[in-house]
Amino acid sequence: QVQFVESGGGWVQPGGSMRLSCTVSGIIFRVLDMGWYRQAPGKQREFVAMITRDGNTDYSGSVKGRFTISRDNAKNMVYLQIDSLKPEDAAVYYCNNPQRNIEHSPTFRSWGRGTQVTVSS
Repeated sequence: QVQFVESGGGWVQPGGSMRLSCTVSGIIFRVLDMGWYRQAPGKQREFVAMITRDGNTDYSGSVKGRFTISRDNAKNMVYLQIDSLKPEDAAVYYCNNPQRNIEHSPTFRSWGRGTQVTVSS
């Protein structure tokens, strides 16, 4: 059974930076594409970024140039470096295995608890 454990969130001022981490277990990590999603209050969960098993990356338009996704296959971890944070980036961030479709739909129905990112001055 695949499990996702997200960490690294917290409070940051606009313009600040943060690094989120996700540990994956219960599955062969190195063969998975991995992605980050986020959900703000009152909104649907949305795709943020993905990294393929080969290291290719893709980002949503709203975060491109500010967010960087990376992975460490030896540790079964995926990271999200968030720079130049904006108030609209405030959300709970989750990781999952994205499908290779236009929506980057998550494969697994089970989600981790996520990690909260709060952006305010």
